[in-house]
Amino acid sequence: MLAIENLNTYYGSSHVIQGIDLKADQGAVIGVFGRNGVGKSTLLKTIAGWIKPRAGAIVFNGVRIDGQTADRIARRGIGFVPEDRRIFPGLTVEENLTLGYLQVPRRSSAGNAAALRRIYERFPRLAERRNQNGTTLSGGEQQMLAMARVMIGEPRLLLIDEPSEGLAPMIVADLFAIIGEMKQRGCTILLVEQNVQQALTACDTFIAIERGRIIGTGDASDKDDCARLMHAISF
Repeated sequence: MLAIENLNTYYGSSHVIQGIDLKADQGAVIGVFGRNGVGKSTLLKTIAGWIKPRAGAIVFNGVRIDGQTADRIARRGIGFVPEDRRIFPGLTVEENLTLGYLQVPRRSSAGNAAALRRIYERFPRLAERRNQNGTTLSGGEQQMLAMARVMIGEPRLLLIDEPSEGLAPMIVADLFAIIGEMKQRGCTILLVEQNVQQALTACDTFIAIERGRIIGTGDASDKDDCARLMHAISF
């Protein structure tokens, strides 16, 4: 579903992503781990089109998407939940959610309404607060809203950046349950997460990044691979 070859991304003169290669099959959950500032978020932003790579190729479902605009990439079926959540100020919960319709412009009004009903069934707290300003929600509720806004577009590839940061354990458990549900539906997921032990329970495989390069890969179910990961990223 996703193939990345020799990806290089810069911030000005700073070479952040340095020749990353990565492949992801449909339905796979891949953990992206490493210390702060090594390029994990930049990798997701480059795939999502928020940052243009200077070199390399990103192929999604057989089509090169590197260099395409973020909105066009989203409409191809790639959803991105950024670390800062990007809840739109001045909009209600429901208005934030309906922005997710832009990911599927060809879907009918009835299809959009059905998708919104499914979201409210899965996230009853959001249903209760549908008329509340999105930025007034708690941190956990805002994370749920950010996830739900992407899910309403039914993405085939989901990029998630630090979903559990600063959240209570019960909220974190629910978030990882959602990740499991998305995987069961065949969604491919790239997950950046500082809570490595929690993330490994949801992942099939992982990569470890240091200074913009992949320094290790492994099977999330293999204890030796996981031990090497923890040593490599020095958490």
